Amino acid sequence: METPVIQIRHVTKTFQTRDGQVEALKDISLDVHKGDIYGIIGMSGAGKSTLVRCLNFLERPTEGTVCIDGVELSECSDRELRKVRNSVAMIFQHFNLLMQRTVLDNVCFSLEILGKKKKEARQEAREFLKVVGLSEKADAYPSQLSGGQKQRVAIARSLAMNPRILLCDEATSALDPTTTRSILELLKEINRKYGITIVIITHEMGVVQEICSHVAIIDSGNLAEKGTVEEVFSRPKSKAARKLVFQGERGIARMHSRRCVRIVFTENSSFEPVIANMVLECKAPVNILLADTQDVGGIARGQMVLQLPEDIQTAERMIRYLKERKLTVEELDDYVE
Repeated sequence: METPVIQIRHVTKTFQTRDGQVEALKDISLDVHKGDIYGIIGMSGAGKSTLVRCLNFLERPTEGTVCIDGVELSECSDRELRKVRNSVAMIFQHFNLLMQRTVLDNVCFSLEILGKKKKEARQEAREFLKVVGLSEKADAYPSQLSGGQKQRVAIARSLAMNPRILLCDEATSALDPTTTRSILELLKEINRKYGITIVIITHEMGVVQEICSHVAIIDSGNLAEKGTVEEVFSRPKSKAARKLVFQGERGIARMHSRRCVRIVFTENSSFEPVIANMVLECKAPVNILLADTQDVGGIARGQMVLQLPEDIQTAERMIRYLKERKLTVEELDDYVE
């Protein structure tokens, strides 16, 4: 099997504060393979941004190792570390553009750092602006751009470094939903066209479902769960994963039955009115506590949380009915209070 382009092994990061030590990361191990779009997701303060800064050694781990393309970063000299960082570009939530420079000059900045001559740099910068759809904004200043346009400039500037890896730290958090979708489409196109490995740090499950192939869930500095997006969406195992997949839904009070199941629909199972047919077949009602549809890797995935009847035999019959129709069925503990 091909060696992962990013290998994180037993990474721990501890900060010293006035109130004592804070362990931001605790024994994190992950592999990211070439060409992946890998999501790292967690709630605010979970440690995900600290983790991404450890990937390029903007933060040095207190313990553990990070390898980029087989190079162990802790063993690099400052010069060797700069060389590795040139292959790992980063885009941020607040764009980090140079406000006194035009859009074209912002993109040229990366090329200047790489030692390109001015004429060559400007020519290449125009090509990257074309890639992100901003050719007509070359002479504009950042203050004249929308949030989505600013992020496109930041992406063009990162592409100018010819990176193998692109780190996106909450890159869509400051954008509205429509603009977010357009930026995610751009990142997917860049991944397909250039083969750049992308790591996305986010607190939004919708972003992960829209674009990522794999996901790691960070909770209070711990790696709560990892796997393909489809696996984690279909069968979340950890409490942190369930909270994100269920979009923060809380238990419902004042319900009589505590027997709840979560079912996942695929595009092949969404045509039959399976819940209505089940109710007719079993001659008993159910409560729908949650129902939504998500785009997971370009495929529509629906989910429902059903509250089943208190009668054990009827509930078991309903579960069998759903499983016979090839639906993913998962029993939920303590979904209702």
